Amino acid sequence: MDITRFALAVLLLELTPSPNMAYLASLALAQGRAAGLAAVLGVALGLSTHAIIAAFGAGSIIQRSSIIYETLRWVGVAYLFDLAWEGWRPHSENSPGRTDLRTTVGPLFWRGFLTNVFNPKSILFFVAVVPTFVAFEAGRQSILTQMVVLGSVYVAVATAVHATIVLLASQLRPWIVEGPYQRLVRRMLSVSLALVAIWRSWTTKR
Repeated sequence: MDITRFALAVLLLELTPSPNMAYLASLALAQGRAAGLAAVLGVALGLSTHAIIAAFGAGSIIQRSSIIYETLRWVGVAYLFDLAWEGWRPHSENSPGRTDLRTTVGPLFWRGFLTNVFNPKSILFFVAVVPTFVAFEAGRQSILTQMVVLGSVYVAVATAVHATIVLLASQLRPWIVEGPYQRLVRRMLSVSLALVAIWRSWTTKR
């Protein structure tokens, strides 16, 4: 098990533009750093869920079942479209600076979780790629341990990248979102989320 090589592979993967990256950047721009970091934690839980599923072999069932795969795929796409519509609606256009995080952190955490857990490509990474770094000559218990360790490394690297994206995007927020063009920018972010949904529907096709 080559953890260093695996961590480098994950880092390169996470630095590649992806729906997660676009979603988190848009959220940080629209609602700020704390909101973005809440979603990052939700995404981390989604990745951890996929790692656990793969470690215990359930991921291979999803890989073989077209019905389960397509269900996960389209639920994830529909959820992103719903988020885009929520940001577009006139009654959601409250000032970002007045967001009450006491009431939004929980929902943002679960949104981050749901947008990731319904991404079948994430599950397939754990099923198809992670095992290539496992030493299968070891016993069954050792294989499970290796899958858990590799899954933990993946979640740690991905979370660090996602948090960095949120911090960078939040630095731009005072110049982009809190000015006189709030409504225009919010509409543009909603369109970007819709494009992310279309992107996911295309890139997750089998």
